[in-house]
Amino acid sequence: MEYNELTEKLKGEIISYCNLVGVEPSSIKNDTPLFGDGLALDSIDSIELVVLIEREYGIKINSATDGRKILVDVDHMARFIIDHKANA
Repeated sequence: MEYNELTEKLKGEIISYCNLVGVEPSSIKNDTPLFGDGLALDSIDSIELVVLIEREYGIKINSATDGRKILVDVDHMARFIIDHKANA
């Protein structure tokens, strides 16, 4: 899967997994922060995102430290998935 296709897919999955009512994929930019001033996700949502990556892409995030580096924005998530799929 190419980067642009993956980022669009991730936006929809983030909305679904985190139950973001009223948020459209087109309103999320690839560099919109997932936490804080961006989408304002919380710690429960971070667990949902870890589950999303494991269920949908078969990739485990092994530590909270890794999670903080990966779950920054859609771009970071997509690059992590692409890198780990290439190394699989």
